[in-house]
Amino acid sequence: MKSILLVGLGRFGRHIAEKLFDLNHQVMAVDQKEERVDSILPFVTNAQIGDSTNPDFLVSLGIRNFDLCIVAIGDNFQSSLETTSLLKELGAKEVVSRAASDVHAKFLLKNGADDIVYPERQLATWTAIRYSAEHIFDYIELDHEHAIFEVQVPTDWAGKTVGELDVRKRYNINIMAVKEDGILDLAISPETSITEKKTMLVLGTIKQIQKVFHI
Repeated sequence: MKSILLVGLGRFGRHIAEKLFDLNHQVMAVDQKEERVDSILPFVTNAQIGDSTNPDFLVSLGIRNFDLCIVAIGDNFQSSLETTSLLKELGAKEVVSRAASDVHAKFLLKNGADDIVYPERQLATWTAIRYSAEHIFDYIELDHEHAIFEVQVPTDWAGKTVGELDVRKRYNINIMAVKEDGILDLAISPETSITEKKTMLVLGTIKQIQKVFHI
């Protein structure tokens, strides 16, 4: 369990708060708009109305006590930048900030952000890959070169075992799990049977997976 400060309760911030609630983390949520703060109360440990660009307000929150600070402000570049910078100046252990563009990201990183998230870009990438091919069911990008894809079992793979396919040696990819009827099986062994009813979670370079599965 982590203690997390979440600044900004727009749609993105709210989704983060709800997911952190599901994961049983302690969250302090902050926003300037009273209605946003009131609506998020069931999902957070505490919430306050305040201006995150005000150093005195941030000091009152005890920034050093949080394991992680998330700046989810998406509609005000200046506020996002100032908040990120102030959090770091006040001793934040880790600051993750939302960026809307590469320029925004560069300024955030130069002013204290330890990491950047691009929700719109990441969702756009996921949507494009997920829905541009009928045999792709999910996609998780690990870095610019590697990803995990949930793919349909190719016809000529069905009825064989993981050992018989030997995809690590033949294609330099790894079968991480198989899924059937929504149930995920992570206990993969050379004897695991691959059938047409299953989907596979495969890990490798994006280019290699695209080549193997004709994405």
